[in-house]
Amino acid sequence: MSKNKLICIVGMCGAGKSEVADYMMGKRQFGYVRFGQITLDEVKRMGKKPNEALEKKIREAFRKKHGMAAFAILNSSKFDDLLKTENVIGDGLYSWEEYVYLKDKYGDQFVCLAVYAPPGTRYRRLDGRAKKHGTDDDLRFRSFTPAEAASRDKAEIENLNKAGPIVMADYLILNTQSIPALRKRVDETLEQIFD
Repeated sequence: MSKNKLICIVGMCGAGKSEVADYMMGKRQFGYVRFGQITLDEVKRMGKKPNEALEKKIREAFRKKHGMAAFAILNSSKFDDLLKTENVIGDGLYSWEEYVYLKDKYGDQFVCLAVYAPPGTRYRRLDGRAKKHGTDDDLRFRSFTPAEAASRDKAEIENLNKAGPIVMADYLILNTQSIPALRKRVDETLEQIFD
């Protein structure tokens, strides 16, 4: 069995998950899988434009068919293929059930990395985020109003069991300061993971 690691990043919207993933990708050779990309791929397959209502319907359909671990299950073949040759970042772990599925399947290869920022900090980041990042064909940096972000938080905690993986994470990065400070924390965490 491969000794490569599957590092799954979890955190609430606007915590800095993609910032951490992008920085990690620049520091080391990693394979990359975005958990939620399968939703956007389905939207594109349908010939529709992405919107929250359609995406929610698709996510719910996946979960109805595969259970709450749906996105881990549906991405596991990608993880398996990449782990044969490299360490892998799984960007956007959501539910407790996904965490349990991945922990059971990958054992010590699985590392859960939580990125945390308080709600007020995240809501400020999310408001107008799309302008900061410009063209975003992959829809990784969408903006949300503070009310939309708060509603999303509530739904993710109550309906998606998102708090569990954050609480049980192997590593926690607090993201409340500057980008250089965040990157320093990522460097320290990578040293611990690969020590």
